[in-house]
Order: sequence, then structure tokens, then C-alpha cells
Amino acid sequence: MSTTSTQTRPAIPQPLAVVGVLFASICFGLVPYFSRGLTEQGVAPFAVAFYRYIVPAVLLLPVLVVHRKAWREICWGLAVGVVMGLGWIGYVTALKTLPASTVGVLYMTYPVFTLIIAWALFADTPTRRAFLASGLIILAAIIAGSPASVPVEHIPTLLISLAAPFGFGFGISVLVHRLSRIAPLARIASVSLGSVLGLLPLMLNADVSTLLPDGQSDWVLIIGIGLVTALVPQLVYTICSPLIGASQTAVVGSIELPTMFAVGFFAFGEAITTAQAIACALVLGAIAITKSRVTRTVTTVIAKEEKT
Repeated sequence: MSTTSTQTRPAIPQPLAVVGVLFASICFGLVPYFSRGLTEQGVAPFAVAFYRYIVPAVLLLPVLVVHRKAWREICWGLAVGVVMGLGWIGYVTALKTLPASTVGVLYMTYPVFTLIIAWALFADTPTRRAFLASGLIILAAIIAGSPASVPVEHIPTLLISLAAPFGFGFGISVLVHRLSRIAPLARIASVSLGSVLGLLPLMLNADVSTLLPDGQSDWVLIIGIGLVTALVPQLVYTICSPLIGASQTAVVGSIELPTMFAVGFFAFGEAITTAQAIACALVLGAIAITKSRVTRTVTTVIAKEEKT
């Protein structure tokens, strides 16, 4: 598959591009820190999701104006954004009560959803290696989310958190098969705007006390979740990931999961259990053995097929 975007790639040395992907992936892994910090102050999960997407949606809106003739692709991007934004509510809700490491492992099941959705909607037949990797990820999710690892009363919350990887999987599938004809920034803009539009009705009908933080430090968290975990890493990822290839991007980007573990341990004092460590190792192993045709982040997906 070849991309049709004609943007000239910046002259960035490959080692620096690797560092860029590493930096962006670590930023993505910091989401639990900002998310839980806001929900602990009474901010509703859907509001947290809204704040993450509103910054790139507003700042990149002019990009959509420039690419307005590609309205079909933009509509696909908006639809993806709605699904992703609503799915992210489940992710934020789970982080309120469950360890960041456990939620992180469940979040990393998005490649499995990607495989299933792309196969069902776009007849994109997965490879044997993809099946093997999916099996390892499913096993990791079972270990991390089993009653032996998570109290039974929290199992429903854990299942709800799967809405996020489902949304990501749907987004990756659509972005690869329908949005490769528009520029990467237009993809980020359309998906972010779609997420905002999908969450806006919830924001308009909510009590103001559940939307606004109390102190100035909480406003820093809102700015951080929009810039540190969304806009800045998305832009860096968009520039750097095509320069090192999809396979290396997937391997380097896998630092996101250990980052979530580190956030849980250092920021929230969560002990890392043996089951969680095994689940993490299985996910990282699945990523290492798979040569994906798409890069990591849904809002910055660039279709790029590698010859193996």
C-alpha cells in the first residue's frame, strides 16, 4: 500500500527520528497521570476525554479548512473521532479505580480489535504472525484482568475499559483503508474534532461542578493532557514514524506500556504484581514479533507497507 500524501519528508537523521518516536510514546504513556489527577478532583471521565481532544481540534481546525474538498475523508475522520472519544470514557473511568498497569494491558489489546475490524469491514486478511501476536495479547489481557488479579466487583469496569481499544482498532482500520489520501495533520484534525463533537452533548448536559477543576494546579493537568499526551506527541510521531518504518516504530513505541506501569508505581504507589509483569512481557513480546503495516497512534496513522 502506498500513501498518496505528497508532503516532503523533513531531513531528520534516523537516530533522531527514533528518539522522537520514543519521546512521543512516553508522552502517550503519561495519560494515566493526568487522567487520574483530574478524576480525583471530581472532573467527570467524559470531560477528561473532552479536554484531551479539544486542544488539537481547535489548533488544527484551519487544516480542515485547507483540505475541505476532501470532505468524504474528513467525514470518515469525524466518525472515527466520535467512536474514539466515547470509547475513551471507559478508559478514564477504569483508571479511577483500577491500577494503571492493569488498565494499560487491557488498552494494549487494540491490535486485536484492529485485526478483527479490518478483516470484517475491509477484507484485510491478517497474517499468521498477526494471529500469533493477537493470541499473546489476549492471553496477557486474561492474566491481567482475571479475578485472581482484579477484585470481582471491578470486572465490569475492566470490561467497559475495552471500549477504548475497540475505538482505537476501528480508527486504525478506517484511517488505513479510507484516509490515506489526506495529509497526516488533516487526519489528526478530523479525528480530534470528531471526538469533541461526540463528547459535546455530554458536556452541555452535565453539571458545571463536574466539568471544571477547583484549583490552578488542576488547570495545569487539563493543559497537560491536551498538549503533553495529545497534540505535541502526535505531531512528533507524525513526523518521525515514517522515517524509521512501521516495524521499528512498533517496537520503539512499545515503551508506552512500561511507562504506564512506571506512572502507576511512582505516581500512585501501585505495586506491580507478578501477573501484571507477565502480562506486560507478553504484550511486549507480541509487539516485537509482529511487523505491523500501520504505526502506533490512531490519530497519526500513516499507511506504510513493508516488504518482508
